[in-house]
Amino acid sequence: MRLHQAQSLLLIVDFQAGLLPVIDGGESAIEEATWLAGVANAVKVPVWLTEQYPERLGGTTPALLNALGDHRIWQKHHFSAMEETAFAEALAEQGPKQVIICGTEAHICVLQSALGLLEAGYQVFWLSEATASRRSDEARLARERACANGAVAVTADMVAYEWLYRCDTPLFKDVHQRFLKPRSPRAVTFF
Repeated sequence: MRLHQAQSLLLIVDFQAGLLPVIDGGESAIEEATWLAGVANAVKVPVWLTEQYPERLGGTTPALLNALGDHRIWQKHHFSAMEETAFAEALAEQGPKQVIICGTEAHICVLQSALGLLEAGYQVFWLSEATASRRSDEARLARERACANGAVAVTADMVAYEWLYRCDTPLFKDVHQRFLKPRSPRAVTFF
C-alpha cells in the first residue's frame, strides 16, 4: 500500500529531554523526525507528538520543538498513546487512515502505540531511522515485532516522495528545494 498525504498523520512519540541522553542513536533519530515533520508541514500532514509522564521525563526536547511548524502535543501516562481516551477520540475525529510513527523508546511506547493503532484498524508505517531505544537490539526487535503484526517499515525519503506523488508540481519544487535537495549525505540531484 502506498502512503497518501491526505490520509496521513505523523506521530512522534516521546522524544523527551530527560530520556534522550541514554538513547542509542537519539540525535540522528531526532534529525530524521524533524526533517520529516518539516516535509509534513509543507504538504499539510498533521504532526502530533506525545510526552510520557513529562513531570518526570521532561517535555519534548527543544531541538525538535524549535524546528517544528504546526503540531499538537499529547501528554500520556499509558505506554500506548491509544490507551489515552482523548488521544484515541481525537485521532478518530481527525480521520487519518495511515499513521507514520517514530520516537523513543522503540520497544516500549512506540511499539505499544503501533500495536494499539493496528488493533484499532489504522495502517501503521514504522519510520525506521527515526525510532530508537537505549539498546539498538531492542529498537530492531521492536520494528520486527511491529512489522510482523502488520506495520510497514519505511524511511523518511520513502514517506516524503509518496506524499509528494509527482515531480511536476509547484509543491514538489518547493519541498525539493527546501528539504530534499540540500539534504546530505543523500542529496537528491534530479531536476
